[in-house]
Amino acid sequence: MAEKGPILSYASDFQTAVAALERISSRTSGSEQNKALQSVEEILKQVQDNGDKALAKYTKQFDGFTPDPIEVPLKELIDAWESTPKSLQEALSIAKTRIEEFHKHQIPKDLLVKGACGERLGRRWKPVQKAGIYIPGGRASYPSTVLMNAIPAFVAGVEEILMCSPAGPNGLINQTVLAAAYLAGVKKVFRIGGAQAIGAMAYGTKTIPKVDVITGPGNLYVTLAKKFVYGEVGIDSLAGPSEVLIIADETADVEKVAADLLAQAEHDPLAATILLSTDSKLLKEIDSAIWEQLNNHPRAEICLKAIKDWGLKVLCKDLKICAKLSDVFAPEHLELLVREPNSLEKIINNAGAIFIGPWSPEATGDYLAGPNHTLPTSGTARFSGALGVETFMKNTSIIEFTKDSFEKNSQAIISLANSEGLFSHAKSIEIRLTNLSEET
Repeated sequence: MAEKGPILSYASDFQTAVAALERISSRTSGSEQNKALQSVEEILKQVQDNGDKALAKYTKQFDGFTPDPIEVPLKELIDAWESTPKSLQEALSIAKTRIEEFHKHQIPKDLLVKGACGERLGRRWKPVQKAGIYIPGGRASYPSTVLMNAIPAFVAGVEEILMCSPAGPNGLINQTVLAAAYLAGVKKVFRIGGAQAIGAMAYGTKTIPKVDVITGPGNLYVTLAKKFVYGEVGIDSLAGPSEVLIIADETADVEKVAADLLAQAEHDPLAATILLSTDSKLLKEIDSAIWEQLNNHPRAEICLKAIKDWGLKVLCKDLKICAKLSDVFAPEHLELLVREPNSLEKIINNAGAIFIGPWSPEATGDYLAGPNHTLPTSGTARFSGALGVETFMKNTSIIEFTKDSFEKNSQAIISLANSEGLFSHAKSIEIRLTNLSEET
């Protein structure tokens, strides 16, 4: 592919950069989303009313085959694993081990506090009973996403985990995706994708059980479906198109920076690729380095559209400005390719995952570092974080007052209840106080 000049948009001052970052953050909003929402609502209604019949209808319409049966036989999962090349089996197994070991450290501990009068106050954690994981298909297949969603659920202690993933026109799900499901321990896999899959897991059908929590990324229709069913079930997050923001100084290698930007751009035409740098030389050279690596790239068309539409490079006066701009964007993935990355990391507030130093490209986290790769996007890292073991758990408060603690706090409770005009709340305390006085 011949070089064709500048490819990344350029901003040289703070305010221009902020405006550009805000435009990129809102890249999935607008008329397209409103139109998709209408379709999603209809699909979900049909699934809720007609169950498996609606699943068959929409799978034929959108994926080009009739899912019969809807569930993938367990033998297909076993065969997929056994026919996977040994080198890939080993890679998947390494990833599974690392992800599992990291997530075991996330298991929350029950909390127990003893009050001054002997009352027992606590918080108890339990897993949900059923979880559904959604694994996207389409432009690419993601066995790594199977591991990143299934393993935390198993570590949490979820009894039943099922998986939905779209199949190709031949009715077959990607072999490595099935192999990863088998390795992770998922036994129920359904060849259903899109909003209809989310509806099936949220409402339940004759074939697909209703679950308590749905996790996993997907396209706009999947994301809107998750948003719509939230409350009927729990969800992990509303994942948007993927994004990377790289902060680099004069020590960064231009070829590595270009490769890391392209590693994000190749995901999707809506993927965002942002470079903040204090080095004007790097910014001048980055476009040529990208064009060079696009030569004979198998996903060049996707990369080009993503970078041209949602790419940005910004010249910053210093790394503190870089950090401020990064926090404005709150990136899903943040790479720190600077001389002292650990110092810079300390002043970053908003990021889904931070990759520190030249030996930690985003791909390490995507596949096997250990922390989850299902991360907040579109600025939501300002208030949320990665999928984890807690996503598949819920906590229950434990309250056990003793007679002494009840007696000591009863008048305060009565005052508070009366202040809210809740007569029976106060009465429930007063009755017990009467019983106490009778006992004495």
